[in-house]
Amino acid sequence: MAINYSILAEVVNITTDSPKADDVFLVDTNVWYWMTYPNATSYVPSQLANYPGYLNKALAADSKIHHSGLSLAELSHLIEKTEREIYERSNGTIRPKEYRHNLSGERSRVASEIKAAWCQVVSLADPLAVTIDDITATAALNRLQTEKLDGYDLFILESMKNHGVIQVITDDGDFATVSGIQVFTANRNVIVAAKNQGKLKIR
Repeated sequence: MAINYSILAEVVNITTDSPKADDVFLVDTNVWYWMTYPNATSYVPSQLANYPGYLNKALAADSKIHHSGLSLAELSHLIEKTEREIYERSNGTIRPKEYRHNLSGERSRVASEIKAAWCQVVSLADPLAVTIDDITATAALNRLQTEKLDGYDLFILESMKNHGVIQVITDDGDFATVSGIQVFTANRNVIVAAKNQGKLKIR
């Protein structure tokens, strides 16, 4: 079933856009996955080319680049899942908990991959701090009532709001349903929906 995005953000197509020195980006987890993890092959080739390519252009243009510490949790999950899938190709199906606890060599390798990826993230981007206290949790819960986001993204958006950052580089179409931000993406479904709804921004 096709996703019916109701576009409220301004959407920028990164395949035709050039980053600028005054851009201030939060980079979403999926982009860090493709940028920093060499085994990130479970997605379409255009994602592996478009997002790291655009991020490299942003760095070359002296755009300000931020990461969220919350991305470490998501990135860890994605890397462990991918490594387990690679292991299963040669060894057969294994449950996630068995993979994590029963194979010490695999666990060591997964931890090394996560550490290497995260070291790249922190070397390329400044942290966008978020304190998850009662105030932030309540704000995220309120946002959940009106915006179609997962739990991590709710807190990432709160951190963006608290730091005055409105630009996010992501393949996640959920961000495009949030008003007051600019979504820099190569997601064709989001770009087409944004064009049809008059929300595609040409810079």
